[in-house]
Amino acid sequence: MPDSQRSWHFLTNHAHVLLSLSADPDATVRDLAQRVGITERAVMRIVRDLDQGGFIERERDGRKNHYTVHLGPSLRHPVENHCTVGDLVAMFSSGLRDS
Repeated sequence: MPDSQRSWHFLTNHAHVLLSLSADPDATVRDLAQRVGITERAVMRIVRDLDQGGFIERERDGRKNHYTVHLGPSLRHPVENHCTVGDLVAMFSSGLRDS
């Protein structure tokens, strides 16, 4: 794929982290950073945003976190706020399991 086609994506890093957590609720920050292609610090900010927004819940399990993705909330942008997190996860879940 030419570089010009790799310069932007249809989904945000927030969506990538959310979808990754739905596929692997025990993923580490390092795992998420590698999967999404961003820094661990960026993942931590996104996880905090998702947690504060009510889209996920973090539960400490020893030294690790376990994440629960809440499927009921609507997506935030007016163009897609008729869809829920569950709709987004359902749309991409088969591809996430295959990767």
